[in-house]
Amino acid sequence: MTKNHKNGKSHLTSSFLNTKTYKNQEFLNSPEARQIRILCELTAPRERFEDKQIENTIVFFGSARSVSMAQANENLIKLEEKSREQGADIAALKLELKKAKRQVKLSRYYEASVELAKKLTLWSEEIPNKIDRFYICSGGGPGMMEASNKGAADANGSSIGLNISLPFEQDPNPYQSDDLSFIFHYFFIRKFWFAYLAKALVVFPGGFGTMDELFELLTLIQTGKIHKTLPVVLFGSEFWNKFMDFDVLVEWGVINESDLELFKIFDKVDDAFEYLKTTLSREYL
Repeated sequence: MTKNHKNGKSHLTSSFLNTKTYKNQEFLNSPEARQIRILCELTAPRERFEDKQIENTIVFFGSARSVSMAQANENLIKLEEKSREQGADIAALKLELKKAKRQVKLSRYYEASVELAKKLTLWSEEIPNKIDRFYICSGGGPGMMEASNKGAADANGSSIGLNISLPFEQDPNPYQSDDLSFIFHYFFIRKFWFAYLAKALVVFPGGFGTMDELFELLTLIQTGKIHKTLPVVLFGSEFWNKFMDFDVLVEWGVINESDLELFKIFDKVDDAFEYLKTTLSREYL
């Protein structure tokens, strides 16, 4: 609280004298009001979800750096044409070409995310009772998150975007439903909303953020903090088997062999869809 001292008296600034405390932005943005901001990020989404009768989500995680196959191919073609021009900076172009080829490789998972989210949304829309339906939920940003929201939009369904304020890689994608789009400041509150309504988890190739979310949820399942059935799909065996040999964790005794049953790896959209549809129908419908 800002005070002016004169003649031994304390004078409140006009912002405090003329503004109710719960409307005072200076206070609400102060360290002292942190618990209030945390409660807002807990309470506001809950009110919206209850109003929309949303109790079940299928959470999609994956790289924010992926792009659609059309965009990846277009970028690669442009760079290949540029590399053939006279006087081009070959060293710099080689790095750009390498990155463009990686994007083409990753783009097939972007398309798989679109397709799987669309199939799940079309299936969910057929469930008679709205409160029993399953809604696609992503981190709201670009890449695989965008792809899952796009798939839901292609099926004319609503989808959730749990955005977070970051210095990069977190521009809200245009496919999440406007009335189900949130921007969080606190990671742990965002993680709560990922887990609280989740009835399934689908994880595509991704980086540190993706692994953070995946292993935190696997830990909650493994330790019994999450009591509900939560099927976990890892999509893309080429990526997952190369990224981590899960059998090594068993070999070293740092997880139990039964922990390998906490997730399943799929390469085909139809297979992943049938597994999720069957499991969710059995457990929740």
